[in-house]
Amino acid sequence: MAIALCAGASQAADLPSPDLGKLLATGGVSQVEGAGGGGLTPWALITGYGTRDSYGANLHATAIRTQDYGLDSHGVAVGLADRVELSLARQTFRGSDGALDGLRIGQDIAGVKVRLAGDAVYEQDSWLPQIAVGAMAKRNTGVSGLAGVDNVKQLGAASDHGVDVYLSATRILLDRSLLINGTLRATRANQMGLLGFGGERGNHYQPMLEGSVAYLFSRTVVGGVEYRMKPRNLAVDREKDYYDVFVAWFPSKHVSLTAAWVALGDITVLNPTRQKGVYLSLQAGF
Repeated sequence: MAIALCAGASQAADLPSPDLGKLLATGGVSQVEGAGGGGLTPWALITGYGTRDSYGANLHATAIRTQDYGLDSHGVAVGLADRVELSLARQTFRGSDGALDGLRIGQDIAGVKVRLAGDAVYEQDSWLPQIAVGAMAKRNTGVSGLAGVDNVKQLGAASDHGVDVYLSATRILLDRSLLINGTLRATRANQMGLLGFGGERGNHYQPMLEGSVAYLFSRTVVGGVEYRMKPRNLAVDREKDYYDVFVAWFPSKHVSLTAAWVALGDITVLNPTRQKGVYLSLQAGF
């Protein structure tokens, strides 16, 4: 028994400890679907502050409030050797006014991201950006608060589960305090999957462009804009593209706070007011 305990202690001692070796803010914040990046779109950067010899992890809690709806997201993400990212997130969407007052929809998301090439921080002399490929497996957990409806397929969706696949390229220009990101996502998700996947107008994967530009105003404050194209699969939902203007504060490598003004477009023909509001996200980790 003593030998086994000593062996276990030795193995634990061999595990690398988090080194927090990456530059402040280079892990990004927690994207609303759980991946490391901006608020609306993933980046090629791997979450956390662990270098290639270590690891990092974080927890996040995000709230979006528009005039008629609320979206909450919380989850966990782990970055391994600055190469692989794993994430889990749960989203809860609520109606608060109009025809969809009382509506509640849930969604679970499991994500993976792998850095394929480039290093956005340390390869400043290279033309090649950091490039990563990722996937998000999404499952809608049901609908409540809408008479006679308990599944998104009753709203016209072809399925209540699906997978998004994306390719991101991120370039950091340290001498200009600038980050530029582009993402190409293959998806058939309606409103990120909250209204299911596919529908009467289409049930095939479509390429959607997403982009971010961020500027480092000081060592701890980053501001920028994001844009995200959306498919239009449902007759009941005239889905519009998303965009936001954000500012993120990084007082240390253990915590960040992001605030944004966000526009989510129309959300179903039952409440066609264009949804604009506030986004707040807290991330804590290493």
